[in-house]
Amino acid sequence: MEEITTLCQRLQAAVETVCPADAERIAQAKAHWDAVAKPLHGLGLLEDVLARMAGVAPLKREYRKCIAAFCADNGVVAQGVTQTDSGVTAIVGGNMLTGRASVCCMSHVTGAEVLPVDAGMLTEVPGMRRIKVARGTRDFSLEPAMTRQECLSVLLAGMDLAGELAESGYTLLAAGEMGIGNTTTTSAVAAALLERPAGEMTGKGAGLSDQGLARKIAVIEGALALHHPDPADPVDVIAKVGGFDIAAMTGFYIGCARHRVPAVMDGFISTVAALAAVRLCPAVRDSLTASHLSAEPGAEYVMEELGLTPLLRLGMALGEGTGAASVMPLIDMALRVYFDMPSFDGIGIDAYQPL
Repeated sequence: MEEITTLCQRLQAAVETVCPADAERIAQAKAHWDAVAKPLHGLGLLEDVLARMAGVAPLKREYRKCIAAFCADNGVVAQGVTQTDSGVTAIVGGNMLTGRASVCCMSHVTGAEVLPVDAGMLTEVPGMRRIKVARGTRDFSLEPAMTRQECLSVLLAGMDLAGELAESGYTLLAAGEMGIGNTTTTSAVAAALLERPAGEMTGKGAGLSDQGLARKIAVIEGALALHHPDPADPVDVIAKVGGFDIAAMTGFYIGCARHRVPAVMDGFISTVAALAAVRLCPAVRDSLTASHLSAEPGAEYVMEELGLTPLLRLGMALGEGTGAASVMPLIDMALRVYFDMPSFDGIGIDAYQPL
């Protein structure tokens, strides 16, 4: 593992290379939409999404898509905050590798490839891409989840992976995750970053009872009181009460922005990682598309803080990148309208005028 000074320098250097969206290209995309023979803003948020994507890189008729699914285990599971044990992480991760996970089934429809990544699983799955520095985090109810050095190492590995995918020709990326206990870590990170009560940010995850939810909230409240994560320092927050999947996705979004590749967020876990990335580098926000609003209660607070509007509200709580997969066909359809519909001039009728 690299020394922490080197890791900090690498992150700072990367952040400094991220450029904001190209305002001229955004304006050109909006003007093109207005010229298409349809009512003004007739496709609503889909028009906004494509305009934002144009600000990152020139729009393409077709995108080569990949969903990187970061899998990791969380030591806090020992506190009874989940319905299942950590063994499920490896099972689902293995199913991703063989194409049998939910996100894989959905991605067959969208044309996206799924890349499962071991960001910190307890059990290794042969053949899975690995970026981990430890087999799961520590139990954050007793000690920090990871060291700052471990957090930075995985964060930068996620950033490097985004760059690798971009250089391999992928032009639309998304981040998903799998890890038992990661709604607990995510709620803790969200509560710390937004400085809101844990009770507002925490839901039942994968099916806790009311009693289980109360315990989950109490564990998060205890960890926040014990570690005092600094809301002005996202790395400190993730290291103390987060998970390796969150660290990896935080870096992944920075990497997407750095390489001018639009990134589709998934649900609660990935949007909290995106918030951490934006706190580290505000220009990252320009590259992000919000796929859906998770069923977790903290999701709306995070989306409001990001200032983004999700395309879908389906009550989904599946994770894995399934929300991102759900919106990719919508983006594809909007692209067909953008590129293939005639203009008002082309069909000889007067254009709509804003009133």
